[in-house]
Amino acid sequence: MRVLIAPDSFGDTLTAVEAAAAIAAGWARARPDDELVAAPRSDGGPGFVDVLAVHGGLVHEVVTAGPLDDAVTARWLLDGDVAYIESAQACGLHLLRADPGTALAAHSAGVGHLVAAAVDAGAGTVVVGLGGSGCTDGGRGLVAALGGTPDAAGLADAGARLAGVRLVAATDVENPLLGPRGAAVVFGPQKGADADAVTELERRNAEWADVLDEWCGAPVSTGAGAGAAGGLGAALLALGAERRSGADVVADVTGQDTLLRGAGVVLTGEGRFDHQSLGGKVAVALARAARACAVPVVVLAGQVTLDGDDPDLRGLGLSGLRSVADHAGSVQLAIDDAATQLAGLAEEVARSW
Repeated sequence: MRVLIAPDSFGDTLTAVEAAAAIAAGWARARPDDELVAAPRSDGGPGFVDVLAVHGGLVHEVVTAGPLDDAVTARWLLDGDVAYIESAQACGLHLLRADPGTALAAHSAGVGHLVAAAVDAGAGTVVVGLGGSGCTDGGRGLVAALGGTPDAAGLADAGARLAGVRLVAATDVENPLLGPRGAAVVFGPQKGADADAVTELERRNAEWADVLDEWCGAPVSTGAGAGAAGGLGAALLALGAERRSGADVVADVTGQDTLLRGAGVVLTGEGRFDHQSLGGKVAVALARAARACAVPVVVLAGQVTLDGDDPDLRGLGLSGLRSVADHAGSVQLAIDDAATQLAGLAEEVARSW
């Protein structure tokens, strides 16, 4: 049987490539005669560039500003005249120790520098993967890096610099910039923001939303994905970006439909399978695509917080939903010994397949 192994990264514990290798190792112990096809996935967050780079193009490295102004080395991919940028490379949560102070100070200027580098290199299309960010600045840093100032004048200058460039915001979430489902309220606490910091971030982004919406003549701040990556989505949409599912971008580049048609089963996964997963993250997007091809899917996740009887899950037609933490006996062991435990879970599933 051909087994398509297509996980996303498992948070900070395993990259998508490492997760695929662990799943393959475990499955092979139980079913050594199966044909294993590793096809790591990404939804636009951490690992976006590495997953795409396997399929071609030239990886560039740029020293740019991190989320707190410290210098970081970020990688981006140029494939023909299409550039792929991973926002987490420049402003990722992994680049800072999250607390209320950093939540207020972190910015997205480095992402703007990467976009500028791609345009200067001749890219006609720039795809910005959104996810895993440590900032909640609404993309003001990006606009300042491209246009000189985080205001309407800077937006105009940034727009002029990007004239003739097709801009794509590849995101795994549909949240708007503001409100109870917005960047500050939903994602701020994950980035170290306490209640006071969330209130301040929401206030700042509300002021910025007025600037974006007035400059565009349209309510871009309320659009789906505007709250992605701390509001980077809002700035990109204001600059004319079209929004696409990050998982779909990776699917197109990697020929996912062809891979699915030849598979007997798909093994996918991510660090945490929860209600956010239903909004377009890799495991759910892949499950929907596989169902259309009548290929069974098993999800192996670090933690599972959704009830197996959830009606949204029944609609996916999953053949299995398993937790590494349950297999390991504790969340901590699943984190500390991630590769071994994931491989063990894959072996267990294979033996019962």
